[in-house]
Amino acid sequence: MSPEQRTVRLLGVDVGGTFTDFLYWDGEALRIAKRPSTPDDPSRAVLAGIAEAGWTPQEVVHGSTVATNTLLTRTGARTALITTEGFRDTLAIGRQARPDLYALHPTRPPPVVPEELRLEVAERIAADGEVVEALDEAAAERVLQAIADAGVDAIAICLIFSFVNPDHERRIAELAASLDGTAGLHRSVSHEVLPEHREFERMSTTVANAYVAPAMTRYLTALEDGLADAAGGAAPRLRIMQSNGGSISAAQAGHEAVRTVLSGPAGGVAGAFEAARASDMEHAITFDMGGTSTDVSLCPGRILERGDHDVDGMPIRTPAVDVHTVGAGGGSIAWIDDGGALRVGPQSAGADPGPAAYGRGELPAVTDAHVVLGRLRPDRFLGGGMALHPDRAERALATIAPAFGGDVQRAARAVIEVVNASMVRALRLISVERGFDPAEFALVAFGGAGPLHACEVAAELGVETVIVPPAPGVLSASGMLHADVTKDLARGLMLRVPADASGSLDTLRAAFAELEAQARAALAADGYRRGVRIERSADLRYAGQSHELTVPLGRSLSAAALRRALAEAHEERFGHADPDRDVEIVVARVKARAAGFRAETQASPEHGDALEETTSTVVWDRPRRTRILERHSLGGAGVEGSAILTQLDTTTLVPPGWRAQPDRAASGNLILRETGGGR
Repeated sequence: MSPEQRTVRLLGVDVGGTFTDFLYWDGEALRIAKRPSTPDDPSRAVLAGIAEAGWTPQEVVHGSTVATNTLLTRTGARTALITTEGFRDTLAIGRQARPDLYALHPTRPPPVVPEELRLEVAERIAADGEVVEALDEAAAERVLQAIADAGVDAIAICLIFSFVNPDHERRIAELAASLDGTAGLHRSVSHEVLPEHREFERMSTTVANAYVAPAMTRYLTALEDGLADAAGGAAPRLRIMQSNGGSISAAQAGHEAVRTVLSGPAGGVAGAFEAARASDMEHAITFDMGGTSTDVSLCPGRILERGDHDVDGMPIRTPAVDVHTVGAGGGSIAWIDDGGALRVGPQSAGADPGPAAYGRGELPAVTDAHVVLGRLRPDRFLGGGMALHPDRAERALATIAPAFGGDVQRAARAVIEVVNASMVRALRLISVERGFDPAEFALVAFGGAGPLHACEVAAELGVETVIVPPAPGVLSASGMLHADVTKDLARGLMLRVPADASGSLDTLRAAFAELEAQARAALAADGYRRGVRIERSADLRYAGQSHELTVPLGRSLSAAALRRALAEAHEERFGHADPDRDVEIVVARVKARAAGFRAETQASPEHGDALEETTSTVVWDRPRRTRILERHSLGGAGVEGSAILTQLDTTTLVPPGWRAQPDRAASGNLILRETGGGR
């Protein structure tokens, strides 16, 4: 950690569906806190948490759900689209893929830009960048005037082959900025948002950015104002977590809001992978169970990224941590379907009213099942800072108990089994179905509910080691605080490299040089000039293929090196390669990194006296005599299951047949391993 970092007070904040998590560096130690989220305005929980703790951060790194929720709820800006004449319906037509193969009458959400606001201009650029038809500027001005008259809030500009030659897009954006009716509108331009081929995905991503950017800008402006008021002057510098696991400035996040759609889960994966590496276990599966959902990710020695994802039927192509999400969390509601089967989620009680045990809700949730089974201690929840109501939890579970012969405990056990099965399916999807054996990985359990379920889930997968970080309930906030500041840039190339070519590729080298210069300049503008690391990669495919793989590249750019890199990646992903076939370079990519916060100490909850008691807890389908201990009281000693380890931000369940042992390394992790028997 640099001397500058020692003196700067830093705060990481993760806004979840149920709780908002805080991790604060005051210059000497890391502090943690949790408080209920405020879904109507997430900034209220952020500002209230800072005020309640009395913290005075100089820099805040924030994981935001604003972009995600805006897309899911379809509450974004009134947006117009300008595209090349003849292509206005690309957004509605999309691709031939059917997400529900056996639906007789498949449906999908309508485009966020209605037909009357999808407008065309006369122009055409060919695939090689040559101008086939010059831009009709008078027609473009008429289109912009129509947009102004329609009362829109944002404009998406996406012309055919603009990623090769952006001149026409750039000119329309200039006209929009100069006209009275459109000058103040947010402009999302495809050659800036996604300079790559595939017109539908490029258009969808550009439109999504225009749709969510005004809401994100308003939110960040209000948050910065609130932070400034709390500081009594200048606001702390605000950075926002991206979907790719790095952070960007608030200004860039407002302009390129689509890059933050998977902001929260990315922070969790980054924090979990660092925790696993601290215990010398770089092959890890991250398991983040919060109040609303569970996010899982496979890390085979590195954090995996993907270039495309889907949010409620809207394709988005931005770099993102490869995370799979299921609607299974502590607040997931249990219900009986029309066939009499128990279902859990995806509906969630969220932060308001929350599970019945929180004192306001009435519907049975996963948290209520744990309370009924004795796994959550009412007097130790959130370090004793929030009371649980076992009577309300039992009444809520009683509403589904008739399906289980009226036995409330049996109903509670069934709820846990069903939600565990859902999470196991998600974990198999990212491991077994991709050719990885989960037994070769450690499961990193975090989130408020992850350590309660980790051992049971691991046992189903055949995973023998579970890692619980020092402060698992706020690990996503930790990942955000420690995240590198990043800048991703890309350029579509569509170059063909013959199999017999052996020289270096000057076009690709020139593209990398330009992208690297732009990335360094962007980081320098945000104040990050030193220690910038550059990572090169390219989207490669064999000639004749329709899809490509993103392949890391070194400084050598010879054709032989490219063929070798693609062959290795293709073999790993698909089990075969064709090194003699021509290679196509589809996109050149550059990621610039400036190192984030690095602490020499681990965050751990503040604690008081070490308490220990024994109670009866239902584990593996029957009551067990279970020790209850404060996690910090373990010291260097371990504990055999059945045991419950409490701390401020989570509860860890150690079932019979498992042992929990504090890591002897400086990681602060708790290592749980299966010892056999116990069921």
